[in-house]
Amino acid sequence: MTAEYRQEEAAGADVLKSNPLLVPSDCPYGAPPFDRIEKEHYLPAFREAVMEAKAQVDAIADDPAEPTFENVVERLEYSARSLDRVSGIFFNLLEADADDRMQEMAEEISPMLTEYSLYVSMNQRLFEKVKKIRESADALALEQDARKLLDDTFRSFVRNGADLPKESREEFAGCSEELSLLSLQFGKNVLAATNAFHLHITDAADLEGLPQYVRDAGAEAAKEKGLTGWVYTLDHPSYGPFMKYSSRRDLRKRMYMAYGTRAVSGENDNRDIVRKIAALRVRLASMPGYASYADYALEERMARTPAAVNGFLSGLMDRTLPFAKNEIARVSAYAKENGFEEDELQPWDFSYWAERFQKAEYEFDEEALKPYFRLENCIDAVFALANRLYGLTFTERTDIPVYHKDVKVYDVLDENGRHMALFYADFFPRPTKRSGAWMTEFRGQGVWNGVEERPFISIVTNFTKPAADSPSLLTHSEFTTLLHEFGHALHGILSEGRYPSLTGTNVARDFVELPSQIMENWAFEPEYLDTFARDWRTGAPVPKALVEKIVAAQNYLAGYQQVRQLQFGLLDMAWHTPSSIAGDLDVLRFERDALEGTAVLPTAEQTCISVSFSHIFSGGYAAGYYSYKWAEVLEADAFSLFREKGIFSREAADSFRRNILSRGGSEDPDVLYRRFRGRDPEPDALMRKLGLVTQEQ
Repeated sequence: MTAEYRQEEAAGADVLKSNPLLVPSDCPYGAPPFDRIEKEHYLPAFREAVMEAKAQVDAIADDPAEPTFENVVERLEYSARSLDRVSGIFFNLLEADADDRMQEMAEEISPMLTEYSLYVSMNQRLFEKVKKIRESADALALEQDARKLLDDTFRSFVRNGADLPKESREEFAGCSEELSLLSLQFGKNVLAATNAFHLHITDAADLEGLPQYVRDAGAEAAKEKGLTGWVYTLDHPSYGPFMKYSSRRDLRKRMYMAYGTRAVSGENDNRDIVRKIAALRVRLASMPGYASYADYALEERMARTPAAVNGFLSGLMDRTLPFAKNEIARVSAYAKENGFEEDELQPWDFSYWAERFQKAEYEFDEEALKPYFRLENCIDAVFALANRLYGLTFTERTDIPVYHKDVKVYDVLDENGRHMALFYADFFPRPTKRSGAWMTEFRGQGVWNGVEERPFISIVTNFTKPAADSPSLLTHSEFTTLLHEFGHALHGILSEGRYPSLTGTNVARDFVELPSQIMENWAFEPEYLDTFARDWRTGAPVPKALVEKIVAAQNYLAGYQQVRQLQFGLLDMAWHTPSSIAGDLDVLRFERDALEGTAVLPTAEQTCISVSFSHIFSGGYAAGYYSYKWAEVLEADAFSLFREKGIFSREAADSFRRNILSRGGSEDPDVLYRRFRGRDPEPDALMRKLGLVTQEQ
């Protein structure tokens, strides 16, 4: 621990009584006072909030009154309110705007929270009370959400070791604490490995093939690093376009290998961490009696069992591989017809030649589309869609503090003027932000002591920043990403429930992607694109011919893309279904074996997905990555209702809001979906949507 860090901790103790993380916020709607939160506030706030939460737990456990749903389960639901508030701020900023000091604090905070979680789950007096209430649940006549809360609370105790013998409970606690630290270190290593590489170009000839916007972004990145020329990094807004457009095969290979070998070796090597996490998860799941970690994780999801997931993934893979191989063959043939002299396309070749083939086959050029997708126009269009479907309006607030100058915050009202949420948007990359795009919340929706609190919802992306002579322009795929994350945001914004653990996106992992993925459909609807896609330079609407090309190219490489996602799902399940993981396991070989028979392109030596697979090793998708495809089946079936009734149908939107978006996890997702659609989803809906069917089918 550095001297500076110790000084921060001491200073934090002095400001405890006025800590902005603990005292009620005087900002509109009680929004986080980001302008007053300093790093020295975090550790004291966490310590105080944990002490307060433990005192609440003790009060519940020690209460001599006869245990009831109200004096045990409901009180427990609200017992860590301060801790939830502090965590909601710190951990979101740890992903979006963290420096070394925050990373260091996280390493102390994470075990503190794990210890608190175990303090609750291993509390035998508390567990016995919950168990007693659940045994008499049928006689209590609880409302649906209350019964769900009771069942979830009891199951959580059992899954977290409360029913184990004392010695096993102690081992379970140790595994949990070690897992939290390892997951934290995994994410830290991926970020560090990503930031450790950049391609510095000083000769303009090496920019061959790159569109002007990619050159401008490279020049801006070089300027930010104090360098001349152009810089390209492994962050997606930089890496993706470079791989797609650069004519320099040697530089594409260099970039690809840097990306594919992140955290494979050196000071940020994640191989040992991957082995340890997998082994600890196996051990943790085995203690309560689960056959594998996948069995443990899937108990609370729609799929229920590893067999169901593996059958789902392998079934889709078998049906999709022929289409993917045909797509690869067509791109390869085009490449050879146009000067590619090698025997087969390598991974660093595919994006480049696929882009050229798409342009030739469909006369579709994402570069030609970018001027029509100015970020500000896209934001307005997404807000307008929410207004048309759900009656929501978004008004920017400049009087509410934000955590970074790039962040904007909006007040969300419904059509009756009711405040629904605060919506934070953080669009641009920076070294302190992890790559990718995600939705989260600083505060969830719920009711405390009869008073409702509306949520604080956030989306974070890594779109290209404005350049000196042009605004931020999105690719069509980035606009689709914006719609995806906004779908998650709507799930939080439109939440209507009592219990925070059952509201918003607190649903089964394989159900949570339905609201996000259904929104992506509008990115391909001409009727919607025509409402906002304007050339930022002239104001001219996007030509009808370009829109037709977007629609025509919608399923371009659909087979290849689906195989790629299925590979991620299969790899995830491989890490979480074996009964044991050897300590000396070769991570790269394990990965190759798990994906055997699924490759449609050659595998580059020493590249590895697992060591940077943040979704499953530092996120919440362990034994759950399949859920993206699972949810795609749901959304393909669900969107068919909008096609039937009209893509702006308020009738369809009202039903989706009433039965899906507002309900959170208050009921079983199968029930919620049937209530919306009137039936179970049709399994073939996704294959039909992607055009992955033969004439016979």
